[in-house]
Amino acid sequence: MINGQKVVKVFCHEPQAKAELCRRNQAWESNSGKANGYANSMMPMMNALGYVQYVIIALIGGYMAIAGTANLGLFGFNTLTLGAIASFLTLSWNFTNPISQIANQFNSIITALAGAQRIFDFMDEEPETDDGYVTLVNAREENGQLVECGERTGVWAWKHPHHDGTLTYTKLEGRIVLDHVDFGYTPEKEVLHDITLYAEPGQKIAFVGATGAGKTTITNLINRFYDIADGKIRYDGININKIKKADLRRSMGIVLQDVNLFTGTVMENLRYGNPDATDEQCIAAAKLANADSFIRMLPQGYDTVLKGDGSGLSQGQRQLISIARAAVADPPVMILDEATSSIDTRTEALVQAGMDGLMKGRTVFVIAHRLSTVQNSDVIMALDHGSIIERGSHDRLIEKQGVYYQLYTGAFELE
Repeated sequence: MINGQKVVKVFCHEPQAKAELCRRNQAWESNSGKANGYANSMMPMMNALGYVQYVIIALIGGYMAIAGTANLGLFGFNTLTLGAIASFLTLSWNFTNPISQIANQFNSIITALAGAQRIFDFMDEEPETDDGYVTLVNAREENGQLVECGERTGVWAWKHPHHDGTLTYTKLEGRIVLDHVDFGYTPEKEVLHDITLYAEPGQKIAFVGATGAGKTTITNLINRFYDIADGKIRYDGININKIKKADLRRSMGIVLQDVNLFTGTVMENLRYGNPDATDEQCIAAAKLANADSFIRMLPQGYDTVLKGDGSGLSQGQRQLISIARAAVADPPVMILDEATSSIDTRTEALVQAGMDGLMKGRTVFVIAHRLSTVQNSDVIMALDHGSIIERGSHDRLIEKQGVYYQLYTGAFELE
């Protein structure tokens, strides 16, 4: 309710929100009162039982000692003495006192156990499995051959060890193939059906379609956020299941619709994907994304500390920083998931020009609802219910007057 107070006010939902808040407070008050009542009553009860036990032992033991009716030969003496009674009383008190202390802390113990259960559930989560063995390395070309090197050269290669002990190096070009891919978040419900596509190095591939058609799911499969149920995904001819996930994702730059910025300066956020980038490279990337002008207007410019996921910035400004961050990483493959969804039309035109420069020479996957941003794509794929139903260039699909034409002209109706 607190986070959604603007929505509450816009829809004049204050009376219902207050009533719901009162209901929850009363339920919490009732449950909290019962819990504290039970917890606070246990210690007096245990103390009272301890004192009652103490008195009973003293009375009965004293009577038996005076009357001489006790026969304790098993313990080495025949008559219960006052010393033995005192020992029993001390033993009784030492027995009941820890129980009383535990009862006093019982409420805190239950609370701690509830918190510990959540921690243990988190610790018991299975880590992401990674059985890949192909790694991404820096390389340079010598006499027509790729040679691994330590410094960053701008040329990357896949280091592929084989079972016979040999190593091969394949230049990272950005050629991605999905071959008859099927996928479902659960085995019983398939969301992608027989997806086949070929992305050549430097091509721009666009995915369009209604919400829930499976556009973002395809890019998540390329990054191996999920594993496919059937089919093959190959990256430069290598099955991505053989590539280590960290190296696979390091070769790709992603601009998501929901931008996440981290506590730190603007420069640190720009350098997030490439810690070795210089300030000049970060500023050049910001200019490319049209973010330089508003960054310089911040109180400390590029040294301004962003807090709370960039709460002091507009959604469009945060998205521009996200685009610049991807440009700094300088990967050979880019995935743009609604990258301009929060940018106004005028800024979009400027950013699009910068992104065209960023995408030059790279394999790019674009997900967009604004079809004006995908017109210059090499291939446009229209998806519906997890299947590719149309593919081709903008002009070809417009001539076909199918689903893409209906989307482009605004006549598409969800069934």
